[in-house]
Amino acid sequence: MTLAWVSRHLEVGERVLRAEALRGGITADMQRLTIGTRDGGTRDLVLRSFVTMNTEDAEDGLNREADALTLLRGTGVPAPGLLAVDPTAAQCEYPSLLMTHLAGRTVLDDEGLETRVPVLARQLVAIHALRPAARPREYMAWTTADTVVTPQGADAAAWAAAIDVIRGPAPSYEGRVLHRDFHPGNVLFDLSPSPAGPRISGVVDWAQTSWGPADLDVAHCSTNLALLHGPEWGLRFAGAYEEAGGVLASAASERLYWHVRDALAFSEEVQWVAQPWRDAGRSELTTRAVEQRLDAYVAALMDALG
Repeated sequence: MTLAWVSRHLEVGERVLRAEALRGGITADMQRLTIGTRDGGTRDLVLRSFVTMNTEDAEDGLNREADALTLLRGTGVPAPGLLAVDPTAAQCEYPSLLMTHLAGRTVLDDEGLETRVPVLARQLVAIHALRPAARPREYMAWTTADTVVTPQGADAAAWAAAIDVIRGPAPSYEGRVLHRDFHPGNVLFDLSPSPAGPRISGVVDWAQTSWGPADLDVAHCSTNLALLHGPEWGLRFAGAYEEAGGVLASAASERLYWHVRDALAFSEEVQWVAQPWRDAGRSELTTRAVEQRLDAYVAALMDALG
């Protein structure tokens, strides 16, 4: 069923030659499809399928992604091009989205991070600068004070204080288009040698696109950097974002709220976050190691902004 659906959205004379699983996704199965063209060449597409997610969430995510890719067309943000979407699996085996393939690869190594962080920050500023005619849906919080899972051996006082922070109301904010899952695992780099340094060739996984505070996107990338590379990198990203021209909440208490809200959400899914990193070669990032980094990062946030 899925192959027939894909084939209906190809150019006349094209056919699917092979499929290759892409690693790194948490919520969806990704396949790179090699397409044979009429002139005897090939081109690549990407098929994104929600195999395990419940139908309602899959439909929501694919509709968000389709809307986001439509919004991004022609903006200069390097995102895939939308070819087709079947959010309810009416024609495919699973809810699916077909899009163009972007060159480049994710980079999760510590080496070269100093030069990549400013590039990540500039890309996020560009996303937040978008002014769409129709806003995406409002962001959703990914945790509550009552669902946070304090890691074993964590700094109990720091975690209790952090949980108290998100018991209060969210600060007011000026809304922006949010990727909502912007982090190194969803950014492709062109690593060709260049005097200008690393260049982003693509930003992928737009299924959580939302409307909300820039601080929340910055906080999410900060937490990922902290868990991948160490808490100090999580603390540095907000500064890199501002140096790139981004604007964040002026009050330390408001910044703390968004950073803590995002960091605490990771407490409920550490094992799911860590597994793709290990699959990508970061074997030292065991669930326990990532928990320890999360604990250190939460404590550092409370020291720096609390």
